[in-house]
Amino acid sequence: SGGGLPIVPALIIRRDIRATLIESSRKKALFLREALKETKTADRGTVINERFENVPAPAVDYVTCRAIERFEELIPTLLEWAPPASGLLLFGGESLKKPLESAGLVIESQLLRNSERRFLIIARKQQN
Repeated sequence: SGGGLPIVPALIIRRDIRATLIESSRKKALFLREALKETKTADRGTVINERFENVPAPAVDYVTCRAIERFEELIPTLLEWAPPASGLLLFGGESLKKPLESAGLVIESQLLRNSERRFLIIARKQQN
């Protein structure tokens, strides 16, 4: 979850969404809980202070992740953990697409506004 971007602002603006924020850092998890409380979005956001691999995957449409060390190595673990019908929603550069495609994912990407190299990437498991 990092510092809660972009999900905390999204919760403020979109009253129709819910989120589960999984954060391994105790300090960041505390900050996220306070941010949800202060923005009056705690009823739609849950913070779990743990590594994602150590908790059951919540029933979600999309999984996002930020600043995961060794991301390429963790792609198989992330895919195994994520709910079967969910997609990955990621922000990154062109170099992020290749390991996702190598993992057998179908990729859609859109260049972010006012950016020359950063993309919104939606990756899904191929439907059989």
